[in-house]
Amino acid sequence: MAFAGPSGTPDELFKAGRFKEADRGYEQVLEGDPDNAHAYAQRGYIALLSNGFADAERFLTRAVDLAPGDSASKERLADCFVRQDQLGRAVPLLRAAGREAAAKQYESVTGTPFEIRGPRSTRLPIDFRYPIPLVRASVNGAEPVAFTIDTYASLALTMETAEKAGLRAVATSTGRNPQETFTIYHGIVDSFRVGEFELRNVPVLWHKAEMPHPLGVPQPNGAFGTTVFYHFLTTIDFPNNALVLRRKTKAQLREFRSEAERAGADRLPLWLVNTHFPCTLGSLNGYGPKVASVDLGAEGAIQVGTRPEVAERAGLRPDHDRPAVFATAEATYPFVAPKAGVGNAVARDVYGWVSENFGFDERFGFETIGNFSQEFFKEFSITFDYAGMNLYISSR
Repeated sequence: MAFAGPSGTPDELFKAGRFKEADRGYEQVLEGDPDNAHAYAQRGYIALLSNGFADAERFLTRAVDLAPGDSASKERLADCFVRQDQLGRAVPLLRAAGREAAAKQYESVTGTPFEIRGPRSTRLPIDFRYPIPLVRASVNGAEPVAFTIDTYASLALTMETAEKAGLRAVATSTGRNPQETFTIYHGIVDSFRVGEFELRNVPVLWHKAEMPHPLGVPQPNGAFGTTVFYHFLTTIDFPNNALVLRRKTKAQLREFRSEAERAGADRLPLWLVNTHFPCTLGSLNGYGPKVASVDLGAEGAIQVGTRPEVAERAGLRPDHDRPAVFATAEATYPFVAPKAGVGNAVARDVYGWVSENFGFDERFGFETIGNFSQEFFKEFSITFDYAGMNLYISSR
């Protein structure tokens, strides 16, 4: 029997992004039904969203024991290990969940995964001539080339970049975009250098499909994002066109948090879905705060998807006379939001898109108010603290 508090059932609370309340509800469910696999699975997922690895492992392991066919919990338990660079522990879970290509890739790592070499921190310039920010990085000792930084990305390369780096595929899978279906190659990069940091033994993907780029200019050589960023205290300083990576030492975390407090930076919760989908709290025209995703590789400032009623609740007026194709969504319509915010960072007259097909609510399992991209953050500095699971945002 499902526990239902005055604000709803645990599943309803979870779907609404009220994770702490949902977790308390699932805890009460387990008090009356100690073998409830769903409650264990949800408590494990909630813990994983905030990098609560010990609780995530405990609850998800119990969920899988009670429901051996629960592939989602197996993948989340694998994710729990991957985020801690314990790739070997993820392999049998991914294989059992039908993720053979990822399993083969991770079991092919022979050294320390994501081994970091270099100083305490590095700072490198961001090129904003593309719609998506660019930095220069090096693969296997080659000359540095242009990479997009995209919070929704793992380390990915073009086919040409992979061939020049001498990469060998250990597995393949299939990818799709609106134009084509293509083969994705899975391998391991011996060395990935960004700024003064070198990362060793890094899982990587490559394919023949074109990476996003404006018409008339060359495509970038690759992309990287949260699977690299969560190994550091990562700041994307838009006003000063800089990417700053700091080692996640206690001293540097303490120093940064003191600096952020003195600067009056807003501190917001940070959640992470499936290794590379960061979320925080956002609002649209006074609707919110609600859970919002942060995708610094998307076009426009905001995308609102999957539920047209979000646009209605937020008082947005999509222009249905100007349909367009965006990503995998077939019917997208532009809007201008008079006001949008992430914490105390507020922008006005924000351009965005709305679509019934765009969004990740089904994949995430909870509702999002929308997706905030780099165009929204262009006046702000944003820092991802995956140790404390906080997102800091300030104007400079």
